[in-house]
Amino acid sequence: MGLAGDATDSEVVRAVLGGEVERYAVLVHRYRDRYARYAARMLGSLDAGEDAVQDALVRAFDRLADCREPDKFAGWLFLILRNRCYAERRRRQREGRPLDERDDAVAAADRPDGTFEQTERMRALERSLTHLTPEQREVFVLKHIEGLAYDEIAGRTGATVASLKMRMHRAYDRLRDLMKEHL
Repeated sequence: MGLAGDATDSEVVRAVLGGEVERYAVLVHRYRDRYARYAARMLGSLDAGEDAVQDALVRAFDRLADCREPDKFAGWLFLILRNRCYAERRRRQREGRPLDERDDAVAAADRPDGTFEQTERMRALERSLTHLTPEQREVFVLKHIEGLAYDEIAGRTGATVASLKMRMHRAYDRLRDLMKEHL
């Protein structure tokens, strides 16, 4: 199987299911930070994003035997996290609590050495993203922040490329208006 860091997701999943539960730490290390960025942007807060990722990782561990294709663990974990983010957004809506419109740490996390103008634009973008629909926000984050292609996003979300492009077009229109308000 090779070293823990060199092992494929499939090898690690099989080892964990075979009783080597400590090997799950390899998967946690491999995906926590990347998916925390996604969750923070979906929920508008670094803390909320970290909580969502931790919860998703625990759920994935608890249901690891349900992962039918261990070589696609990353996508399976992403779906668990995505569902967790959507559930959190719905819960906040029911409670009348909007997403955090301004979590400066989310904007600053990607540009610690940026100029004041860049930082202000990032803050305006972060505030504007909270006003998109969850579907628009998700495609924007995955495309422009995570750097995924439309076909990769389609593979993760189950949406068609055409519907993703339409969501992105609507997100651009909405963001254009919102950025005028926040700058």
